[in-house]
Amino acid sequence: MRGIQITEYVKGPSELTVTTIPDPTPSPTQYLISIQASATNFFDILQISNKNQNQPPLPFLSGDEFSGIILSVPSSISAPKFRVGDRVFGASQGGYATKICVSEASLRPVPEGWSFSGAAGLFITAPTAYGGLVTRAGIKEGDWVLVHAAAGGVGLAAVQIAKAFGATVIATAGTARKFEVAKSYGADHLIDYNDATWPAKVKALTPNGRGVDIVFDPVGLIDLSTKCTRWNGRLVVVGFAAGNIERLPLNKVLLKNISVLGVHWGAYRIHEPEVIDGVWEGIFKLIREGKFRGTVFTDREFVGLEKVPEALESLSRRGTWGKVVVKVPQEGQTKL
Repeated sequence: MRGIQITEYVKGPSELTVTTIPDPTPSPTQYLISIQASATNFFDILQISNKNQNQPPLPFLSGDEFSGIILSVPSSISAPKFRVGDRVFGASQGGYATKICVSEASLRPVPEGWSFSGAAGLFITAPTAYGGLVTRAGIKEGDWVLVHAAAGGVGLAAVQIAKAFGATVIATAGTARKFEVAKSYGADHLIDYNDATWPAKVKALTPNGRGVDIVFDPVGLIDLSTKCTRWNGRLVVVGFAAGNIERLPLNKVLLKNISVLGVHWGAYRIHEPEVIDGVWEGIFKLIREGKFRGTVFTDREFVGLEKVPEALESLSRRGTWGKVVVKVPQEGQTKL
């Protein structure tokens, strides 16, 4: 097969190369999958440079999220959920390759009517947004929700989920194109977070200037967001895409009776595995109802593993929106 194998750490995506390596051999509990599309993530960039919190030992195949077709099923599972030929998406180390071996827990069926590209970026962003807003923050109809970096992959997921639950969404972004995208996914109000007065503008939009009920933050803007959060507000910490881990003065939490909630979706498998199926059931319900759609970046197309470096570079420059996905034609394939 072909893949992006890391034998030594690199400075950046431009140094990545595609090589031919032996096909993987699935364990008795794994499926073998032909990858049709790979989604990019910021942590992929960190991982190839030895800067991620969880580093696999060298050598390793880069990438994580993917979608594809089942080639073989686990030999030790008497009643596997998937059959040969099924279309699936998931996440596992080695997503930048033409084939991958994955356990059943890391797979979900591609939603009916969805493309491989659309499904490739679902596995991390959708449950992170649903887990943050529904499981952790208890979103309900009538809530006002502030979604930071609303045109990003997890941001667009959060916008759609908030709207599906009957909330009013205030979306922050930094460019006209990203405002346009956030609005197309349902955002009610748009705020430029490059404007230093954005907390006041957010607060002014809410009924009687009371502030928002929920803040969904994958950037690192929790401290400033306390200025526009109402009494009993909920602040959902998703990540720190801006690069700095915040320090929050706790007197602000006390004075407004605010709850600060972290959401580490990947750790649910370890600490609360019983929650996972319910979250996915909720997501698939929204998909069936037409309230959640794919968030693939469409301003430019990336086809072939050789385009992974360009896709990651585009992601790192923050000029993209949604999920940047690379189509992965198999040998002899000309289109997907």
